[in-house]
Amino acid sequence: MHRRRRTALVLTAAIAAAAPLLTACGSDAHPGAAAVVGGQRITVSQLEERVGEVRAAQRAAVRDEAQYRQAIARTGTLTRDTLQTMVLDRVLHRAAQDAGVTVTRKEVQTMRSGLEKQAGGGKALETTWLQQYGIPPQRLEENLRLQVEAQKLAEKLGTDTSRPEFWKALSDASKELDVDLNPRYGTWDVRKSSRADARTPWVRDVTATRAQQPM
Repeated sequence: MHRRRRTALVLTAAIAAAAPLLTACGSDAHPGAAAVVGGQRITVSQLEERVGEVRAAQRAAVRDEAQYRQAIARTGTLTRDTLQTMVLDRVLHRAAQDAGVTVTRKEVQTMRSGLEKQAGGGKALETTWLQQYGIPPQRLEENLRLQVEAQKLAEKLGTDTSRPEFWKALSDASKELDVDLNPRYGTWDVRKSSRADARTPWVRDVTATRAQQPM
């Protein structure tokens, strides 16, 4: 299970080091788009919908108002983290396709069963994924499929998900997809396959303010 546990962190590894959520003047180069990946737009509304799913799951999981506000404060960079994950999901999928990697439903179910056993049940696993990775219950299956994909890609490359060879494959996929972020969300670092903040003098940090706003 140790290898599986490391794999579960694949899509959050690059997120952990990211800086606070930033907002800047709008750009006409990205009207309505949070990012463009492989010519396909991730719209701002799609991003907001995904963030809303997490907030709704947090609200359902925590009835006490004080605890809910604490949960919001702990995930004050949720919008940035969610976009990072949405882009990285597509990059990982392209890298897996390039390597000829496919994933079956049985493989996903096998991983889920093992993780549920480790966590102490299906509900406990859903809670863990929500609290630690910002993945709401309805997205758990989708996320686990990507975890299997990452594990199989690493195996195909003869490495593991922590090694440079694995991240080189993601970097190559990022180049192929020509990832382009709306400047308000920063830029995409192709080498690291990770979002980076743009350094602009008119940008202000709104993380703390948003974290205190009730949903």
